[in-house]
Amino acid sequence: MRVLVTGGGGFLGRGICRRLVERGDDVRSIARGEYPELHAMGVEALRGDIADADAVLAAAEGCDAIVHTAAKAGDWGSRDSYHRPNVIGTHNVLEACRTHRVGKLVYTSTPSVVHAGGDIEGVDETAPYPDHFEAWYPETKAIAERLVLEANGPSLSTVALRPHLVWGPGDNHLTPKILERGAAGRLRRIGKQPKLIDVVYIDNAVDAHILALDRLEPGAACAGKAYFISQGKPVSTWQMIDDLLAAGGLPPTEKRVSLGTALVAGTLIEWAWRLLPLQGDPPMTRFLARQLATAHWYDISAAQRDLGYTPKVSIEEGLERLREHLARR
Repeated sequence: MRVLVTGGGGFLGRGICRRLVERGDDVRSIARGEYPELHAMGVEALRGDIADADAVLAAAEGCDAIVHTAAKAGDWGSRDSYHRPNVIGTHNVLEACRTHRVGKLVYTSTPSVVHAGGDIEGVDETAPYPDHFEAWYPETKAIAERLVLEANGPSLSTVALRPHLVWGPGDNHLTPKILERGAAGRLRRIGKQPKLIDVVYIDNAVDAHILALDRLEPGAACAGKAYFISQGKPVSTWQMIDDLLAAGGLPPTEKRVSLGTALVAGTLIEWAWRLLPLQGDPPMTRFLARQLATAHWYDISAAQRDLGYTPKVSIEEGLERLREHLARR
């Protein structure tokens, strides 16, 4: 196949590109930056913004399938900064599929599209979208996911994957933030009771996307559906964070604050970041506080059944690979 990967320079997108090239597919990427490593692995790397309809249209020409991973993640920024890449960008990808008769679209969503702020324990894909979101990221990803699933039909088969907290060697988002804050002494355990969460190692997340790509076709069991993707084995939030810290040679987090204190701090910090010319992401937001203090793990039996997905790399093996990777830096 000739496959377009949006966001091919990102952590997940790069892994998908590599896997597709290794198995012999013709791979093209569109991303905002320059990524020499994509050229080196044999990817036709185009520079462009997915919010630019013409750029996406040009990138999709001649492609049989699109894996759409590009998005703005995180918990801070203006509505427009999320809406443009996440909603308009996805609309542009769908229009490019229709214009060029691309037959398959695999969309990278997030479990946050069903997170309403409380505990989520073992739910499956029947869980509804909430009436209210606490951040622009989950809200815009939910809008985009709906667009993708509603577009499924005889000429375009679509599927949405919801990988949860992707991590591993080469991670440029989750692990670096944890290590940076841990080294600076700015991590705090939030809440009284340990909560369970899902995570997914990068190779397993890539596997899920390749499986979905290969199984997707009109009438397939996965067509028009969303799937949670994880290790299938929830872990304690702070045990996982401490394990990531240990992989980077840092001590565990011991200081603790209540959820109420974290929410108050998040509210005040958000206002400070809105009113003052402060740089970077705020150290705490209400959305982040709830993510760190609540359970969020999911039933992946649908992905196992319809996609044939099984997490091949365990958390323990992934941590060892991460430790070795960080030691070489």
